[in-house]
Amino acid sequence: MPVKAPEIKSRVIGQIARACAVFSVDEIVVFDDGQAEIGHEGADGYTAFSDPCFFVYHVLSYLETPPHLRKALFPMHPDLKAAGALPSLDMPHHLRSEEWCPYREGVAVKQKKGKNGSVETLVDAGLPQYVRLPVAVEENTRVTVKLPAQPPSSGNEIAGEAVAPDAPREEAGYYWGYSVRQAPSLSGILTECPYDGGYDIAIGTSERGIPVSRILDADKTTHVEPAWNHLLLVFGGVAGLEAALSADSELTGAGVRDPKELFDRYINLVPGQGSRTIRTEEAIWVGLTALRPLADARNAV
Repeated sequence: MPVKAPEIKSRVIGQIARACAVFSVDEIVVFDDGQAEIGHEGADGYTAFSDPCFFVYHVLSYLETPPHLRKALFPMHPDLKAAGALPSLDMPHHLRSEEWCPYREGVAVKQKKGKNGSVETLVDAGLPQYVRLPVAVEENTRVTVKLPAQPPSSGNEIAGEAVAPDAPREEAGYYWGYSVRQAPSLSGILTECPYDGGYDIAIGTSERGIPVSRILDADKTTHVEPAWNHLLLVFGGVAGLEAALSADSELTGAGVRDPKELFDRYINLVPGQGSRTIRTEEAIWVGLTALRPLADARNAV
């Protein structure tokens, strides 16, 4: 991230977060392309220069978190000084207190004994009442809760159950925000994939790739069929994925000489671009817009 001013750095990350929210991205991977100039950590703990990947990870995670949980889950930190002024992502799980949804994100407040002696947990889910879970959850832990279909008419607590973070999407079709992970290198994006079997389709972006239209055209052999579950789209920095490959000793040691060898498709998002460079935050908006037909086709299956 070549910009220097802290406010501008945060604003760029906010643009990336907005793009991912608008296009319902499920996972963001922040990887080290080996091109950043590493400086000293600020005296107050500011990490944008000493650990830029963590800085991006930190701000993205903060923005994804529902506003009512941020105070409990994110202690005051200089990395987040400008984050509060960024545009809201306003995703489906960023619910207002008066809105009812059968799923919510909450934070465990305290444990108590239930009527039968078992341990229960009270969760702050942004509602006027606490949500009561019939299981023990460590305090200050984020938890996804499932609630009754309709709000209760009375009571000091709402009975709920703890569910997997992807339950709102898998059970009810909600877009429920993105997860964020860090990868130490370009290869780490693929080798540390959290999904069983890895990504079904991996797409790299470069001005040296084929025109993006060729993966959207059903008559082309490069067309991406709507049979995938996890599609990965990788953007490089200003220097491109070629520079990220050069900095990855694991890949160069294995004899990889061209980043397109790592991907199922290697595409040019803006053939004939008028500027020498396209910034990453710009490329993300362009890429997600261009590939939206792939997601629409997959969702229609």
